[in-house]
Amino acid sequence: MHWSSQGKFEIRLEWGLSAVENLGSEVDCAIIVDVMSFSTCVSLAIDKGASIYPYPWKDASAIEYGKALGASTANIDRRFSGEGYSLSPTSIKNISKGVKLVLPSPNGSAVSFKASDAGITVFSGCFRNMTATADACRAFKRILLIPCGERWADGSLRPSIEDYVAAGGIIAALNRESCSPEAQAAVAVWRHYHAHNLLLLRDCSSGVELIQRGFDEDVELCLEIDRSTQACCLRNNAYVSASILKGSV
Repeated sequence: MHWSSQGKFEIRLEWGLSAVENLGSEVDCAIIVDVMSFSTCVSLAIDKGASIYPYPWKDASAIEYGKALGASTANIDRRFSGEGYSLSPTSIKNISKGVKLVLPSPNGSAVSFKASDAGITVFSGCFRNMTATADACRAFKRILLIPCGERWADGSLRPSIEDYVAAGGIIAALNRESCSPEAQAAVAVWRHYHAHNLLLLRDCSSGVELIQRGFDEDVELCLEIDRSTQACCLRNNAYVSASILKGSV
């Protein structure tokens, strides 16, 4: 057992792409948490009967990837007006049933894309589907929570409190005793913020950034708790509702 594996425990937590690279082979499922905004977009889309294809690069190759799948590709620039979709949850909330959408993102999509190659079951979780995600994962023994974080201008990881809090909420909903110290700490942080109805997260760095850019409604959508009863599971490179996969996960 490698020192980084948290292998003594059923519920584990580690950040970003490195979590997949170092712990992915030692768990049965992973829950990708990118609250602002990939995981929230995925949840909103699945609620409407659409499917989301994660893609790690926000460039022209995303369009080619979508064409090969017979899917649309979200605009690589975040926006909430005009035609089409983007990483703005507001642009996703009225998506039509049956739409296949490639959603490029250097965080949630990139980690999902990497995890899909790890031979494990992959879920996307956020505040709005915390309980549904926990319920869908109960059959798995070894579960890895992956808060994705954001990126600094130089491309390095910026751990983001909103992802950590949501990961802690999902862990709390799992209600398992065998949690690593990393997972236990996230639960304690979740309980603190939940006691304040997540109001403090409106002032976290990610929230302030979005509000300054005019995406106030996105922040509100991202901080909704348990509005969805649908868990989002990655199958054949797309996130779909876990409810249609019962018996296969």
